[in-house]
Amino acid sequence: MTDRTELLEAALDSLWEGIALAGAEGQVIFWNQAAEAITGYASVDVLARQASAALEVLFAGPPPGERESSRGPQEGQSALIYLEHKLGHRVPAMLRTLALRDGLGVRIGLAAVFHPAESLDALPHGEYAEGSDVEPTLAELEARLGSAFEDFQQGGPPFGVLWITVDQAHDLRKTHGGGACDAMLEKVERALANGLRPVEALGRWGDDEFLVLSHERTPEMLAAHAQSLAGLARTADFRWWGDRVSLTVSIGAAQAEREGSLADLLERAKAAMLSSFQAGGNQITSAPGGQACSPS
Repeated sequence: MTDRTELLEAALDSLWEGIALAGAEGQVIFWNQAAEAITGYASVDVLARQASAALEVLFAGPPPGERESSRGPQEGQSALIYLEHKLGHRVPAMLRTLALRDGLGVRIGLAAVFHPAESLDALPHGEYAEGSDVEPTLAELEARLGSAFEDFQQGGPPFGVLWITVDQAHDLRKTHGGGACDAMLEKVERALANGLRPVEALGRWGDDEFLVLSHERTPEMLAAHAQSLAGLARTADFRWWGDRVSLTVSIGAAQAEREGSLADLLERAKAAMLSSFQAGGNQITSAPGGQACSPS
């Protein structure tokens, strides 16, 4: 007769997500078939052993023995991580962890649930010119995007993105050089940051472009937020050799949809931004089917 342990192991092995369980001392006590497929490590490579350096990111958490009240706020939430596959390449994955506790609330182990994330290398970005002085620092914003999209797909809060380009950046870079343009972009970035909600994220998404991750609940609210940020960008007081340069931005706004991918969301935002720019700049376009409008 099949016992309950065998039934449980068979059920966990049938899941498409990787499931890994670690005991109180950090040793791996369960590793399902999906975990093998995602990481390349077979059960015999990991069971009854401490997680290797390539896999220890799965089990990062509070020390065993802590009680329920000391759990970190991130437990149970999705987060983007990078696993090192047995063959040596990096695997982006979405991870949720859950502390395993006894009847007194003392942690006795950890469960890790993970699956491959959409390749961030495939996400559309703005352009970086060859020899650009601006080093792309995309990892944190990419991680926030991946986590927000994963949570949204699992019934979490809605979100959208704003793809922003500064209308004057290309001409300023051509006439006054990269130093002037970078100084101007720093001014714009500070102005935009002043209008962000606490849960939002802003980052450079190209030489002359920014991306905002926003948790506005509807396309209309996202567009209204874009209007506010466009107004702040216009107030950025940028002067170069005594001359004041008037600044405007073109914005594409796209709200996440249950269907589709994160790359689709960014492509829609980029297309909307290009529509705003090609309409003469100083415009906001919502995607899909949004209309260009001049910020008031």
